[in-house]
Amino acid sequence: MTAPHPTAGDLTHLVKAYDVRGVVPDQLDESIAQALGAAFVRVVGAKAITIGYDMRPSSPALSDAFARGATSQGADVVKIGLASTDELYFAAGFLDLPGAMFTASHNPAKYNGIKMCRAGAAPVGQDTGLSEIRELAARELAEPGSVFQDAETPGTVTERDLLTGYAAHLRSLVDLSEIRPLKVVVDAGNGMGGHTVPTVFHGLPIDLVPMYFELDGSFPNHEANPLDPKNLVDLQKKVVEVGADIGVAFDGDADRCFVIDEKGDPVSPSSVTALVAVRELAKHPGATIIHNLITSHAVPEIVREHGGVPVRTRVGHSFIKQQMAEHNAVFGGEHSAHYYFADFWKADTGMLAAMHVLAALGEQPGPLSELTAEYSRYAASGEINSEVADQAGRTAAVRADFAARPGVEIDDLDGMTVALPAEGWWFNLRPSNTEPLLRLNIEARTDEEVAALRDEVLAIVRSPEA
Repeated sequence: MTAPHPTAGDLTHLVKAYDVRGVVPDQLDESIAQALGAAFVRVVGAKAITIGYDMRPSSPALSDAFARGATSQGADVVKIGLASTDELYFAAGFLDLPGAMFTASHNPAKYNGIKMCRAGAAPVGQDTGLSEIRELAARELAEPGSVFQDAETPGTVTERDLLTGYAAHLRSLVDLSEIRPLKVVVDAGNGMGGHTVPTVFHGLPIDLVPMYFELDGSFPNHEANPLDPKNLVDLQKKVVEVGADIGVAFDGDADRCFVIDEKGDPVSPSSVTALVAVRELAKHPGATIIHNLITSHAVPEIVREHGGVPVRTRVGHSFIKQQMAEHNAVFGGEHSAHYYFADFWKADTGMLAAMHVLAALGEQPGPLSELTAEYSRYAASGEINSEVADQAGRTAAVRADFAARPGVEIDDLDGMTVALPAEGWWFNLRPSNTEPLLRLNIEARTDEEVAALRDEVLAIVRSPEA
């Protein structure tokens, strides 16, 4: 009898709320990937699936193991090879197949993971099948052969290159062929943007200045996490050095994009959300736009000013996609630079967001800093993390302090949001799901007001705990 896997019965540290993510091979290895592949096709009821993977050294072997699990249950597998996460979503939509993408996104090199979706790129999360996948795989690993028996006829494996189809679809959604010539610096961070950008931008009026396009899952230049300001420094310098019109940074699996203006200054994801929302509302008057509660209040203001309907939601792609489906929204944006499009199967794609910004810039004569100034109305703190032993207790202390102040409003949609509309400020304090952290985001009319509010809140959060 085959011995049980060393981690049998406990995949809770590997299977997260939205995806699979862990250290290779300590938490994720080929036998686990194979069990997850078998469980995936069983839970989603798939007769065929599609699989893509990123540039991490462990990705090809793990994706092959997942494919073995799928074919053992009789499901056919269409491998698209090296791909960005949004290219895998394209495959799931275009082929109308469930999909699995092997990536750990912006995490360090020792990590890998799996993002799964149903046919049409519908998300698979903890409440939409992921917990069942984890349970089946754990039982199989604990007692091999107890859950999965090989199908009489195993599935087949075929390979298909969808990169040109992905690029053509994006270019059909945003026409860049007639924009004024732009010099564009792209920092791929040695991630999958280096694979997709040359094909998507080929033949367009774009003078491309590539940075770190070599696919290298060891990330020799900097982590592929543009949310951390230190990873944008090289791009900011290069934009100014070469006199570029714009800089774009992608994360490791290229499903998020960050924008730098011609001065080398970051353009906030909230400003990008507002800009793209205005463009989508021009095509779909009166449509609904989704934004999470951490995005700037400028976003719902601008959406209303352009005749749209803003809908506020919790942080996290599963909530955004759920709200997009419920409200038939055309677009959704998050403060973390995830952007979701109805015409991209409601999935997130950093590339399409970048193309919208390029189109908006190239369709008018002014610089990006002037274009985005109208979408940036408030000062913001960015996310500030505090390590605390008692998340609930510290949150309650902040609530007690601010609830006693006249005119203050508090809601609990995602963590706690405290606002004083009369003075134009708000902050959100929410616990991390995986670490002993409280995450603070603040917005106010000026940087000075943000700093003062930050100091007030952190004095309570970080005070000695009883």
